[in-house]
Amino acid sequence: MNDTRSTRRQRELLTFVDGFIQGYGYGPSYREIMRALGYKSVSTVAIHIDGLIAKGYLRKSDNSARSLTVVTTRLDESPVKKTATPSQEKWLIDAIATRFNEYDQTKNEATLDEIYVLIGALKVLGLNEAHLAMKARLKQTTQH
Repeated sequence: MNDTRSTRRQRELLTFVDGFIQGYGYGPSYREIMRALGYKSVSTVAIHIDGLIAKGYLRKSDNSARSLTVVTTRLDESPVKKTATPSQEKWLIDAIATRFNEYDQTKNEATLDEIYVLIGALKVLGLNEAHLAMKARLKQTTQH
C-alpha cells in the first residue's frame, strides 16, 4: 500500500463509502457521493476515488456502477482516542441505524433529534470514522 498521506476529502469520501456500504449493502454511485459530500461534479469524485484506489484503500470490482469496495478504512491515526469498546461501538451504530429506519418510515422530528444526539455521541467517544459516515448518511437523509 502506498504510504502517501490521504487528503481530508479522501478520508471523508472513504468514510462515507464505508458507511454507505454498511448501511445499504452495496456501494454508492458517484452521484450519490457527489451529493452527500457537497462536490460540484462527478469528475471530482472520480479523482478522489482514483486516488484512493491507487493508495490501496478502495477497489472497483469492475467497471459497473456500485462496484466500489473498501479494502481498509485505516488512513491516518485519529487525534481523538477511542474510549468505547467494540461492543459499545456496535451497539451505538445499531441504535443509530434503527433510528434511521424509524425516521425513514415516520419522518418524526423527535426521531431525527435522537439521531443527531447519537451521532454526536460517536464523535465524543472518538469513533470518528463512524461519526463521519453517519453524519454523511444524515445529510443525505435530510436532503430528501
